[in-house]
Amino acid sequence: MTRSTVWNSIAATLGQEIAAGHYPEGTKLPTEAELAARFGVNRHTVRRALTDMAERGLVRSRRGSGVFVETAPTEYPLGRRVRFHQNIRASGRTPARKMLRLEERPCDANEAEALGLTTGDPVLICEGLSLSSDTPLAQFVSIFPIARLEGLKEALAEIPSVTEALRRVGVEDYVRRDTRVTAELASAGQAALLGLREGAPLLRTVSLNTTLDGTPIERGITCWAGDRVALTLAND
Repeated sequence: MTRSTVWNSIAATLGQEIAAGHYPEGTKLPTEAELAARFGVNRHTVRRALTDMAERGLVRSRRGSGVFVETAPTEYPLGRRVRFHQNIRASGRTPARKMLRLEERPCDANEAEALGLTTGDPVLICEGLSLSSDTPLAQFVSIFPIARLEGLKEALAEIPSVTEALRRVGVEDYVRRDTRVTAELASAGQAALLGLREGAPLLRTVSLNTTLDGTPIERGITCWAGDRVALTLAND
């Protein structure tokens, strides 16, 4: 294997162990010498892996003390009532959303099929970043049927919470009908937005939210930073 493959593998292994709770937040990692012995490499290779992890916000080096786990992955349940702000607060972190785009355009065939529209019907596109305690957790794109949600664009321009914006336009409650989860690698653009390296693992979810009577109101596509979140299926 090439040297870059080795340090990538070490960083991935340690990231997985952090995600599994083997090294909780605030825990000191083994020393470079100990890690070098464990993986059968020199300390320079270990240092490169730790530097990569630090650049992604997973660990922090403290001069004279060692390398410590900076943040553990955020537990994020996927159930019928998925609420971003509620989930992040439940994990003890502060939720926030940064809006990148809010515009109207005609829907394409896939969006029309998911939302029960005709291709070319107007939809509202809401794109942005979901943050947990100022750390980018995911890039999201939500597609809403304009005709069913009059005033939503103005509400989303003022309110960072989709749930609250929907409530303002008359949707008091909604549920998630389905979610599809796949894995992909971060593009250069995604990496820049999420503070990752290009090619870092992402979890991609495509979901559909409906009113309680089954009327589609949101198709959501979210790309989660793979080492910052643990998606769990909730039976709610």
